[in-house]
Amino acid sequence: MNLMVLQEENEHLKALLAEAQAALAESEEARRRLEAIVGQLNHEKFGAKSEKLHPDQYHLRLEDVAIAQGVLDAAQEKAQRIIQGRSDGTSGSHRRNRGHLPAHLPRVERIIEPESTLCPCGCGEMARIGEDVSERLDVVPAQLRVLVTRRPKYACRRCSGAVVQAHAPEHVVPGALPTEALIAQVIVAKFGDHLPFYRQAEIYARQGIQLDRATLGNWAGRACFHLKPVASHMRWHLACADRLFMDETTAPVLDPGRGKVKKGFFWAIACDDRSHGGQGPPIVLFHYAPGRGGEHAERFLQGFSGQFLQVDAYEGYDRLTRLERSQGPWKLVHCWSHLRRRFVKLARNTKSPIAEAAVRQIATLYAVEATVRGMTPQARLAARQKHSSPIIAALKPWFEKQLSMISSGSKLAEDIRYGLAHWEGLTRFLDDGRLELDTNPVENAIRPICLTRKNALFAGHEVGAENWALLSSVVATCKLNDVNPVAYLAETLDAIINGHPQSQIEELMPWRFRKTSSPNP
Repeated sequence: MNLMVLQEENEHLKALLAEAQAALAESEEARRRLEAIVGQLNHEKFGAKSEKLHPDQYHLRLEDVAIAQGVLDAAQEKAQRIIQGRSDGTSGSHRRNRGHLPAHLPRVERIIEPESTLCPCGCGEMARIGEDVSERLDVVPAQLRVLVTRRPKYACRRCSGAVVQAHAPEHVVPGALPTEALIAQVIVAKFGDHLPFYRQAEIYARQGIQLDRATLGNWAGRACFHLKPVASHMRWHLACADRLFMDETTAPVLDPGRGKVKKGFFWAIACDDRSHGGQGPPIVLFHYAPGRGGEHAERFLQGFSGQFLQVDAYEGYDRLTRLERSQGPWKLVHCWSHLRRRFVKLARNTKSPIAEAAVRQIATLYAVEATVRGMTPQARLAARQKHSSPIIAALKPWFEKQLSMISSGSKLAEDIRYGLAHWEGLTRFLDDGRLELDTNPVENAIRPICLTRKNALFAGHEVGAENWALLSSVVATCKLNDVNPVAYLAETLDAIINGHPQSQIEELMPWRFRKTSSPNP
């Protein structure tokens, strides 16, 4: 009898060993796959130029790494459970998200009781002494619904002349299919989440709703018409700002007569005073132009009263410094981030000690900025005068000395000359605590435009590009102000079409809408 028990136990242990070995093999295979993906990514990023990926493709590889890491984690957890003899699905990891999910989300609780609460010793019912609580983020798939509006008619039974009925509410698309909430969702899906209309049409088709891309585009165009007063008032706020950011990016547009795509440009104008405790709302406004010439920047800034314009070193902005305005010409504030990128690229590709030293010096300027972010302009200016000014004072002669010692035709010399040529604009931040070291606020705001452009390929025509710019402006400004753009657009469109007074358009600005972090009513 004992021999049979031993044999059974031996067989059980062999089975556990085989299962553990299989789990470990799965874990090892997942690790090898992850290493292969990371190795390929490194090769494409740092290998020969002809083998490198386009920068826009890096995120695809990084997603592959994240997926492979998940496979590896799952395989390791399974092996660990088997080795430690746990078969109940629990793991030894204590990485929980308790306390990190927003409080306004609805909670659906479930209680998992043991199979029995009777004491195994026969003492009777056990007493509850506590509980373990975990929270996981769940999703209920988006559900389309039909909003039925009934308007009863009333007539007098004593006479035949009087009939009363409530007026039909106004809609963005009169007498047609969508509510303002649906139109808002379509707009944000494209101009905020980068989903072209044809992809949205496929999503709706999965729920049995047949919508073509032209219909979705028509809805967005009607909304664009009603939102023009909002964009105009946003421009008025920008025109009153004393300091602005400006940047531009390409906007491919279909050229109808030639059947080809021509290169246009989206120009972004932004203000954001949060870094120095300013009370003004962050705003970004996009404009379409058929070219990149400085005359477009001048046209877009017509009537603006600002003094400082934070830009990159594109020479098209130079004409703004010669404009005759009552406020005087624009003062350009150039971007340290653009200069730093040059030296970072050079240090990575050539291991130049001069480029590496330049990167370290610029890093000290950013370290000073990190200590004063959010402080008043006066406090920022005092810190810059004390800590940043000596760095700047030593950096310029250091650049000039290095330039005299290296080949004038080298890439390093070109990058140093770039910095010295824009030295006045680069050092202007030392004289005003409201100014920034770089143009990152407008670059961050313009990035979604690039993603939408990548997915949509091009705009259908120049008018379409102008409407694209307007809708992107509203969605991007909502995001800057931590406002849910879908809720904002739905309620704002409803207010506008139902006669909100033009004189009170300030009430409809995105920054006056409730914040995303607060629960919806």
